[in-house]
Amino acid sequence: MYDNFNIGLKSPILNLKIHTNNVLSLTIMNDGRLVSGARDYLIVIYNKKTYQPDLIIKEHQKAVLCICQLSSGELVSCSEDKTINIFIITGKKYEIIQTLKYHIGSVYKIIELKNKSLSSCSGDASIIFYCKDKSKFNMDYKVSTDGTCSSIIQTKDNEICYSQSGNQKICFFDLLERKIISSISNISKRNYTDEWLILITKDLLSVPGEDQISIINVNQYKLVRIIEVSNSDWIFGSCMLNEKMLLTGERHKAIRQWKIDEEESNLILISKKDNAHYGDINFLLNLGNGHIASGSDGGIIKIW
Repeated sequence: MYDNFNIGLKSPILNLKIHTNNVLSLTIMNDGRLVSGARDYLIVIYNKKTYQPDLIIKEHQKAVLCICQLSSGELVSCSEDKTINIFIITGKKYEIIQTLKYHIGSVYKIIELKNKSLSSCSGDASIIFYCKDKSKFNMDYKVSTDGTCSSIIQTKDNEICYSQSGNQKICFFDLLERKIISSISNISKRNYTDEWLILITKDLLSVPGEDQISIINVNQYKLVRIIEVSNSDWIFGSCMLNEKMLLTGERHKAIRQWKIDEEESNLILISKKDNAHYGDINFLLNLGNGHIASGSDGGIIKIW
């Protein structure tokens, strides 16, 4: 699937405008429904066939920064309001079954680890790990970071990688030893590291930033290549099309399509869609049905 996909030749088949402010997160539920979170505090779940809202949820008091669905079926969201909500979604109804309030800053991302526990990172310079006791998640332990922690990703069975703002650093953390085992500094030109970490192969991590994409070998803990991206102010959301192709969105409203050269640890630009949106493209999502969703400033979601 997507072998013949060319973003430069695509036009959107749908333009969705339910949100009234920037779309910041997209995910796909186990039943195939698209879910979006935005700066208007809303979570929207869309009908799989019509893409009209099946459900609009307003339980956060500030921007919804990340949404994911757990393997057990619950939907999880985190927010600038410092909370994490866990929902049960049944058709067009929902129920909050738990709210986690352990962070004292904006919660930028939450992920489910391979052992079914949870991990979240925050502007309060911490990462929190949660374990499930019966039906409830509780804090297992907390790790302090050197600055705002904007993203986390699991890179190996017993390892995560996270990014820190303030010192342009990527850190690798051993989940068994509960300690940093390696770090890479000066990833970004600006005093910022970004929240769109993505594994493009089992060994290579892509770190988008200011007019560049850094490629890190997660086995060697080494920066192996910096790819300069011309005419781009900042690269935001990324998603894999398939095991050989990557899409990136950017502040200058373009979507780029890259071929992954695993042998050379490189990305080769093969297509570009200028003015794909009217605002910054904050998130890209592979819908798994031959289509791609992109979310941007202004509350717009496009289906390609």
